[in-house]
Amino acid sequence: MDNMKRLIDMGAVTISKLQKKLVNKCLDDSRLSYGDMTREFEKRWAKLHGVKYALFCNSGTSSLQVAIHALKDKYEWDDGDEVIIPATTFVATMNVVLHNNLKPVFVDVESEYFNLDPDKIEDALTEKTKAIIVVHLLGQPAQMDKIMRIAKRFSLKVIEDSCETVGATFKGKPVGGWGDISCFSTYASHLVVTGVGGFVCTNDTDLAMRVKGLYNHGRDGLYHSIDDDDKDSIKMLQNRFNFIHSGYSYRATELESALGLGHLDRFNKELKQRQKNAAYLIKGLEDLENDYFIILPKIHPKATHSYMLFGIVAEKTDKLMVFLENNGIMTRYFMPLINQPIVKKLYGDMSKKFPVSNLLINTGLLIGVHPELTKSDLDYVIEKFHEFYDKKK
Repeated sequence: MDNMKRLIDMGAVTISKLQKKLVNKCLDDSRLSYGDMTREFEKRWAKLHGVKYALFCNSGTSSLQVAIHALKDKYEWDDGDEVIIPATTFVATMNVVLHNNLKPVFVDVESEYFNLDPDKIEDALTEKTKAIIVVHLLGQPAQMDKIMRIAKRFSLKVIEDSCETVGATFKGKPVGGWGDISCFSTYASHLVVTGVGGFVCTNDTDLAMRVKGLYNHGRDGLYHSIDDDDKDSIKMLQNRFNFIHSGYSYRATELESALGLGHLDRFNKELKQRQKNAAYLIKGLEDLENDYFIILPKIHPKATHSYMLFGIVAEKTDKLMVFLENNGIMTRYFMPLINQPIVKKLYGDMSKKFPVSNLLINTGLLIGVHPELTKSDLDYVIEKFHEFYDKKK
């Protein structure tokens, strides 16, 4: 294939016949607000992650915002209380802490797996620390056994930011089922795609009711959809427009749920293909680890990896990224946070405080590993990496 026509993108969106059928059913039924599609999507998502409640909303960021809000209300945290977050993550992890009038406290990530380093958490704790946000980055679960032991010892709540990791496990237990509350994204090119969308998951009935209400302008969580109008209950009627929180309009529609429900039917097959693609790339590139400064993804021995993206640490990152993109291989930087203008404005230059995160900023890049890539595509990626490094000998 002509190099100029080849495109190895970061992700791909495929709409199946089943997804189209389910979307058309919503349209034929003239039902867009919360209904049977969303109920079934939530039920299947909860089962996939081993939790009691899975509550669908309009984005992963919204789910994080509401999860922290619900915890803050329930446990009566004060403005200015502190939440531990990793120094390498998407900016939304920090933003939702700030938007809840709490203080993010950064902790560096592991040098091998790039998730929150549990050995560095205790040094960051103060009497104002209330919670830990654990980010399962790029499909790799964090070390939840160690983190949960720390949380229990210091009476901290745990929020799992699993927006980039679906279907992965740690010690055989699914991500999203470890903490007090967890959050997922179903944005375009993520592991399960609804266009826009996200989930809050929990086993705590009280938190689930709070989240339901916060999604819906702060309404009493007893009332969730127009179907509740049919119930012969004075209490339900009274709660229809009873607002008990200062909430948000974070509802999704039946159309997004239909897309997600249809995608779940092929998710396990796609997950295996991502893992297969990643293993193929690692095998094809592993010789470069010996001769050059390049580090390929590693899977924690207690975990499985869902590979939303393929993260690489490599020297001369900028030149490598330009070379790859000129050859039709799309790239991204490795989830930079502490170098972002807003972070520097609020907290100054923190690069020396977090050496692993700083290394990832300067030498990390991401490429796609999605299930639509063919063997020919993967061979092409391997070929172009070798071509770049051969030129640099």
